[in-house]
Formats: sequence, structure tokens, C-alpha cells
Amino acid sequence: MTTTDSVRAEYLSFFKSSPRSHIEISAAPLVLENDPTTLFTSSGMQPLVPYLLGKPHPEGRRLVNSQPVLRTQDINEVGDLSHMTFFEMLGNWSLGDPEKSGSVGAGYFKKEQLSWFWEFLTRELGLPEGKLWVSVFGGSKDVPRDEESESIWKKLGIPDRRIVSYGVKENWWSRSGLPNSMPAGEIGGPDSEVFYEFNSVKHDPKYGKECGPACDCGRFLEIGNSVFIEYKKEADGSLSQLSQKNVDFGGGLERLTAATNNNPDVFSINAFSSSLKNIEKLTGKSYQGNPKSFRIIADHLRAANALSYSGVVPGNKQQGYVMRRLIRRAVVKFRNLKGEVSVEDFEKLSENREVAQEVGKFIKTMDKGLRELGKLEALDGKAAFDLYQTFGFPLELTLELAEEKGQKVDTEEFKKAFETHQDMSRTASAGKFRGGLADVSAETTALHTMTHLLHEALRRVLGKHVSQKGSNITSDRLRFDFSHDKTLTSYEIKKVEEMINEQIDKNLKVTKEIMTLDEAKSSGALAFFEGKYDEKVNVYSIGEFSKEVCGGPHVSSLSELGGHATILKQGSAGAGVRRIYAKIN
Repeated sequence: MTTTDSVRAEYLSFFKSSPRSHIEISAAPLVLENDPTTLFTSSGMQPLVPYLLGKPHPEGRRLVNSQPVLRTQDINEVGDLSHMTFFEMLGNWSLGDPEKSGSVGAGYFKKEQLSWFWEFLTRELGLPEGKLWVSVFGGSKDVPRDEESESIWKKLGIPDRRIVSYGVKENWWSRSGLPNSMPAGEIGGPDSEVFYEFNSVKHDPKYGKECGPACDCGRFLEIGNSVFIEYKKEADGSLSQLSQKNVDFGGGLERLTAATNNNPDVFSINAFSSSLKNIEKLTGKSYQGNPKSFRIIADHLRAANALSYSGVVPGNKQQGYVMRRLIRRAVVKFRNLKGEVSVEDFEKLSENREVAQEVGKFIKTMDKGLRELGKLEALDGKAAFDLYQTFGFPLELTLELAEEKGQKVDTEEFKKAFETHQDMSRTASAGKFRGGLADVSAETTALHTMTHLLHEALRRVLGKHVSQKGSNITSDRLRFDFSHDKTLTSYEIKKVEEMINEQIDKNLKVTKEIMTLDEAKSSGALAFFEGKYDEKVNVYSIGEFSKEVCGGPHVSSLSELGGHATILKQGSAGAGVRRIYAKIN
């Protein structure tokens, strides 16, 4: 059986070797730091948008990598043969300059991209040519049919019957979707996809009379998409040709591996084999008899583990909410299979502390919530919100459970109840100063500066996994939340205090530099704050001890703190998050 490791290695080697000569770039974090516009990295292209827009990439015009991604928009599709929330995206890019494609390191365009990918599929992976179909852009009122790509495919030997054309819905890419929804200045272009045909899968008539690459019956699996970014939206609504033409390719690693094994079930590959066997062992049920539930559990735990490795902890907001939703959905599916569920089950399934802790919390309330759900004859929006507020059932999970009972939920009524709850829950925190300061006084400025010392001391004593999750500062004390899953020992607290006070005794200077965020990170500055940064950021250094991006007020030297640090107490601020209170004596 071909493995994901071997497919990944072959792909990277193929595009790095001559004459393709791509440079391998590092994968971006699954959770992008300081990017409030998105929760997760959802494609290999996402971190490269500035370079697709024309900014020179430091590694050149030809790039390749394998990027872990997470997409929540497909969560309700997980359970079929091919959809996942977490997977790896193989990608290669040409950043403009196709006119000089013959020279090493120059850009390339349709001819090179399509022929290279075809060579990779048929020669490197050994996929039978007769099982491969391709699609091309069929044209629209604004953009002509992509006859060039069609001609290239024909020259590569693909017969007419296995070349299909689709409109903008299937074969057009831009960040905003269809051409008419693109804002002025946005770029996009037609794409050409490659599909693998599984003859073992019979077409299901419920998807329509005819079957082709765009059919959802499972007979065809998309394994790669070459996007040709060559248009820009003008202020008058028209599309103009870009002077810089780009290639943006993406191919699902897991799907390519499944195709190489000629198995339409993506969950049959090595990446899921251990998980599926464990679920069978723990539930006493077979994968073949319960494929949908098994796939949901395996996918969701794999995604939750990846989020945990990225520093995310289950919670009620943003990435933490998604992680909690994934875990709780997996728990319900597991319970349906086994009839019961325990923390020990999920310790064996995930071997991840954050996941097991979240499972433990959910188990305590899940049975009560399911019993309450069973009592309801009609599940309206308010009842759905009560399940969410009281038992921690996300709306999506309630909708799924209701569907199993043949009920429908008024989602608009749920949203109204949720918004009312939010309004009532809001506090004066909205009026606080940036950085969690209650005011900007000498006392809060001193304590704010001390949070930098505390942050760095915690990282040195506990480990580099420590990152700030929040803070609140009054004139009397500071409150500091940080990622860590254990109660600090008295020894660790003493070490942190001593380390802070040692720096205060040295009377270190506090200096500020202004630079771009990229420059700040390159210089070693920490940047864990949420929110959108300006083009230039302030980087505060406390001697050689601490260096952080920060927008708050600071003293100019540590003698201005007026005393030593004392840690008053510690506590939990949520799963995997600790809270420390401290003051200056």
C-alpha cells in the first residue's frame, strides 16, 4: 500500500528536481499568528497571497511545499468517502514572468504546469492514464473559454471524452468566489482540475441521470487543481489581464494517496488505519458496518490533535470553539456506537491531554442534555439555545441530533436568543484600554511592563509552549493568562519570582523600536496578541531578557517599577490555560 509519506516525498522531489527546479518553502502554522481575518490556514496559497499580488518572494518565483490545512466549511460533509476537515495540501507555485519560462528559476504558466503535473501523476505515481479526467474553464461573458489548457491536455494524449468544460462555479478561482463578486483590485483566474475515476463505484441516480467529474456520487475524485491567476477586477467592474501571471496548484495528499491505491475511500489510507482499528477495538463495532460514524470520529480527533499541537485549547471562542465542536461531535458519535463513553476511551484514541480533558467535561453534561433532548416533542430555537447554554451543545450538533429524530430547528430563533445572551453578558471590558489596562496611570504602566517580565520568566521556567492568552491590569495588581496545562508547583512559582526580581535588581533599560511585523518576528520578538497590527509595530526590549511586540505603555527602566514582584495566587482560566495574579511590593 502506498503511504502519504511516500507520495509527499515523491511530489516534493519531483518539483525540486531539474528542469522544474522549485525551492521548497516551510509550511505556514495551522493557526496564523496575528491574522484576525481567518481562523485557520485553509490552503497552501493563503500565506502566499502577497506574493501572488506582486511582492517579490525571498526564495524566488518557483515554490513548492506540503501545507497542513483545516477547513470547517466541509464539516457536515465528513462521513462520505472523501471529505475531511484536516488534511495536507501539496502545492507548487509560479510567481509571474512566464515569458522567460525557459530559464532556470523563472516563472512558468499553463504549458509547463499541466504537463508537469500529468508527468507526476502518470510516471511518478503510476496512475493509469485511462482513469484520469480533466476539466477546463468553459468561458463566461467576461472571460473566454480556456482553449489553451484544452489544447495542452489533448497534446498530452487525453481524448476528447475525458476533457470536460465547466463554468465559473466549477472552474474559476478568486478569494471572493465568482467573478461578479470580486471587489476592485482582487485577482483571479480560470482553473483546470484533474479527477481520478473509480470504476468500482457505481453512479447513484439520486445525483442525476448523468455522471461526470462534477458529480458527487463518489465515482470521481478531484486530486489536483491548477489555477491560472491572470485577471484583475477593475473599479468599473471589468476584468483586465494581469502583467504578472501566476500558477497556484493544490492537490490533496490524502486523496492522491487513495487514488494511487485505487481505493475510493480516502479513510482507507495509512493515515487513518490505526485510528479506525482503535475505534473498532473500543466499540466492538466494525468500520464497514458503521463507516460514517467511524470517519467522523477519526477525522475530528485528527483535526483536534493538530489544533492542540498548534497551541489551541478547547473554548467558547474562535479556534477554541472549533476544537471543542470537533471533540464533542466525535464524543456523541462514539457514544452512539458503543452505548457509553469514558475519558479512558478517548485517552486511548487520541493520547492528547487537552482532548481527554474536554471529553471529561462534556461527559458530565452530555447524558443530561441527551435525556433533555429526548423529552422535547418540538425542538424550537429557544430550546436549542438552552441546550447550548446549559449542556454545551453547539447548534450544529443539536441540528444533527434533531435531524436524526426527524425534527427541524428554527436557526433564526436560536441566533436571536444567542445575541440576547451576548448583550446581557457584555461587561465594561469593552471600554478598557488596549492590553487589558483599566487606565493609563503610573501604577498600571509599571504593572504592564512587569507582564513582559512575567511572560518571559514563565517561558524560561515552564517551557516555550507558554504564550499569553489575556491580561487585566488595575492600579493594584495584574492578572495574566497563559497556555499551560498544569498547576504551577511552589518551586516553579519561586523560580519565576526570583527571575523577575533579578532583572529588576539589574535596573534593565526598556527600549522601543519601530519595525514591520515580519522584521519584529525575525528579530526574535514575541507576538502572541490577537488583533490586526498596523503596518509598523512597536517592539519593546527589556535589556537582553525580554522582547515583545506591544502597543501599551511602558516604563523606561525597571527602577521605575518601585519594588519587587510578588505572585499572589494562581488558578485555572479554562482548559489548558492558567491564570496568575501578581503585584509590586
